[in-house]
Amino acid sequence: MYSDKVMDHFTNPRNVGEIPNADGVGEVGNARCGDIMKMWIKVENNVITDIKFKTFGCGAAIATSSMITELAIGKTVEEAEKITNQQVAEALEGLPPLKMHCSNLAAEALGAAIADYRSRTATTA
Repeated sequence: MYSDKVMDHFTNPRNVGEIPNADGVGEVGNARCGDIMKMWIKVENNVITDIKFKTFGCGAAIATSSMITELAIGKTVEEAEKITNQQVAEALEGLPPLKMHCSNLAAEALGAAIADYRSRTATTA
């Protein structure tokens, strides 16, 4: 059902945790499947230098959260904002159709963290 890459990111998730004094925090959830994702980002010179997540949910939700952190770190805020759910699924070598919504949530959580970062920097600039 799941690719080896999905299983690897589920059993050995990358970038789990929280970032104290994060520059942006985003949280999204889906009542339909019960997945909740929270993401923290640290931004320096418009580049995401650190990213962490905590996810309560199924294996696919944890794997997509892990993968999107890997895809976003080191990218500019604008580059990270363009990461799509399809790119997350492709990087995981596919997801079952019933689990594609998890990749949507991961992209939405990153987007929410970036939106929070932008709102914070707009008020301090």
